[in-house]
Amino acid sequence: MSQQDNQIMTSSPSVQGAAPQHYVQDSADMPAASGARSHQAFETLIERARQLPGKVGIGIVWPCEPHALEGAMDAAQQNIVEPVLIGPRSLIAEVAQNCGVDLGGTKIVDVATPQDAAAQAVALVRAGQVHALMKGSLHTDVLMHAVVSPESGLRTARRVSHVFLLAVPSYDDLIFVTDAAINIFPDLTVKRDIVQNAIDLHRGLGLGEPRVALLSAVETVNPKIPGTVDAAALCKMAERGQIEGGVLDGPLAMDNAVSLDAARIKGITSPVAGRAQILVVPDLEAGNMLAKNMIFLAGADSAGVVLGASVPVLLTSRADSVQARLASIAIGALYARHLHPESAPAA
Repeated sequence: MSQQDNQIMTSSPSVQGAAPQHYVQDSADMPAASGARSHQAFETLIERARQLPGKVGIGIVWPCEPHALEGAMDAAQQNIVEPVLIGPRSLIAEVAQNCGVDLGGTKIVDVATPQDAAAQAVALVRAGQVHALMKGSLHTDVLMHAVVSPESGLRTARRVSHVFLLAVPSYDDLIFVTDAAINIFPDLTVKRDIVQNAIDLHRGLGLGEPRVALLSAVETVNPKIPGTVDAAALCKMAERGQIEGGVLDGPLAMDNAVSLDAARIKGITSPVAGRAQILVVPDLEAGNMLAKNMIFLAGADSAGVVLGASVPVLLTSRADSVQARLASIAIGALYARHLHPESAPAA
């Protein structure tokens, strides 16, 4: 396994026959926050996805629980996507009957195991039959193993990374937090891709040029805190055109990134401070805690998407609210159309 793969996954014995390595965060294991409220940012994205010309083809990988099937079929009824259900036909039909979902003429690719479903999903993407993937009730490991396979997967030259899109009731803008689920201790090169992936998503969703805060514990460069040095280097990389499409500032502490008052008290003057839209964390632990704090303490609704592959990969939770689930699919549809405009029907 390459050094890059080791950064994506947690460490485990590398001897032959050892248990497979695992992704750190499986969003399906994360319960929904209590009291999450509707947010205009998600509603706007859902409405924009409804207006797309034609439905975006999306592979729903192993939709063998009600939460996975209902979300996809709801999005189909709202003319957002055209789902292809990948899993055992008889079990999918049983789940649909039990939760009162009419499958109608929805295409089902009949496969027997989650591993086969993940492999078939990747094959459908490579054949141009779907332009986004959504994880159903299989584990994230299984799907991502197929997605990042060097031989048959969906890798690009860009590093794979994850973005939480958080609709916080008290914050006007949609907040992106990255990377809180895949890259554990990203080095500067990986952070460059993490930042670029998030910027591309923000612009691809029609949200414009983003204000990107590179977070640390302090707002000054301190060689004893490596994240501050990386933040400063990323800002210089943006100045030199190595990162494009966003306005970067950092290091910034969290308060200076999202509070104009805090930034003013610290004497920080920048277009990003106090108004950040993308929060780039120094490592996975910091990002995971930040995202969950927003969800559980600030009542944020959330959606999650993996970027850097040839198509967006949506990671939804069985406990997602109806709006969050629909928003995740809308985000996937909008960004898939941005990445593959040729998939739109001719006018």
